[in-house]
Amino acid sequence: MLLLKRIESITDLDNQTVVKAVITEENQALYFSRFPIPFHRNTSLENRLKTHKYYKHIGIYAYRPEILQKIVLLKESKLEKAESLEQLRWLENGFNIGVSETEHDSNSVDTPEDLDALMEKFKGDYFD
Repeated sequence: MLLLKRIESITDLDNQTVVKAVITEENQALYFSRFPIPFHRNTSLENRLKTHKYYKHIGIYAYRPEILQKIVLLKESKLEKAESLEQLRWLENGFNIGVSETEHDSNSVDTPEDLDALMEKFKGDYFD
């Protein structure tokens, strides 16, 4: 099980450090990508949030112990290498990933710009 938050800004939708999740009606993960998928061919980036619900992967997981023992033994997969996302290893090997939506966001720090944005966000509260 992992958490997702609905993407509400074009900035997040277009940001490659924000991992997007495509899910089923039964709240199972279909795919994860750094690109906005599905790709709406006839819709501009600015209008995609009006035509589809996009979800951001929040980096919180919950595992059953017996599943965790199995997935740590899996070798890096082709999709995982392509997107640099470990969740794809599990999907490629037939594991289901249940998802749940949250209103709470997370702040990932993958680039120097991410760190600068986080420092600015908390300026005055935690940093001078």
